[in-house]
Amino acid sequence: MSGSLCAFRAAVCPETFGFFHDAATFPSGCGKMLMDSPFCNGVKPLKIVVTGGAGFIGSHLAARLSGLGYDVAAVDCFHPYYPAERKARQFQTLTGGRVPLVRLDLLDGERTKRWLVEFRPDVVYHLAALPGVPYSLEEPFAYIDYDIKATVNVLAAAGEAGVSHVLFASSSSVYGDRGNVPLKEEMADGRVVSPYAAAKYGAESFCHAYAHLYGYQMTIFRYFTVYGPWGRPDMAIGTFLRRLLVGEEIVVYGKGTARDYTYIDDIVAGMAAALHRSGGRSEVFNLGAGAPVTMEQLLAELRKHFPDMKIVHAPERKGDVKATWADITKAERAFGYKPKVAFAEGLARTVAWAREYER
Repeated sequence: MSGSLCAFRAAVCPETFGFFHDAATFPSGCGKMLMDSPFCNGVKPLKIVVTGGAGFIGSHLAARLSGLGYDVAAVDCFHPYYPAERKARQFQTLTGGRVPLVRLDLLDGERTKRWLVEFRPDVVYHLAALPGVPYSLEEPFAYIDYDIKATVNVLAAAGEAGVSHVLFASSSSVYGDRGNVPLKEEMADGRVVSPYAAAKYGAESFCHAYAHLYGYQMTIFRYFTVYGPWGRPDMAIGTFLRRLLVGEEIVVYGKGTARDYTYIDDIVAGMAAALHRSGGRSEVFNLGAGAPVTMEQLLAELRKHFPDMKIVHAPERKGDVKATWADITKAERAFGYKPKVAFAEGLARTVAWAREYER
């Protein structure tokens, strides 16, 4: 994996995408306060780094934080899990060139520490990771690298750089296969069903440990099936839409499944609000819609947009869980998290986006 990644990183260069910066040359003072920022009354805005900043959630989060007036820089290594061109396009489209993007391989611990110490952010949102359950069955050791080792490098570098708050992106996969019940944060016990989930659960433990060692505030988000414009192309909704747009049949795995689909705008609003959360030093929060959607409901909504939709059923895949359902009470109390976008509306927005960008 590391050899192919190095070759890939060499191919993705500043000349290819003009908004790139290399970590070695990125100026520590880069990043500008917006003139319509709420911090413009002589108060310096928080300096924030978003790792995995060119990914689906990372791009949306960087745009959101920049729009709120924070001094934001994004970091990404452009792992070839999905095309670099897509990530570059979504980042530029969403941020509008307002957020500098730094090319940095977080598996390089010394370089990561050197850059963070020089840049000296107040806050780090650590989203960089290798996603996806199916691929983790094929390449489990890659997930130890990108979801655990890279996380430890960021946690240690954040401590050395004097960061005050680290916010980490975990997953509802850490709950294992619990059936169709509301999942509370304390229900994760390590009995997971995929290497991806095991890596995320392990990374959470390192987060708690390094928060204790360095004394910074730690916030862990457990995402529940995030969807929306620029959604990951390997996720069910993204896969369905690409096939439906060209008249191809879609494949549904298993029977009786349900997911707590959560619209991207609600996710990043919650992540931004958690900057000023209440509670203890190191806390875990579910970020979901709090309302599971069955596969039958998803297909019914899709049929409204694609009346001629054709479906093929296949056996369930290894590592998949039957259902997810977030109890979001803790996040609501700690930072006012409250999802606003109903599933039908969010899917309609996603379909409209796909008709424009995915053809």
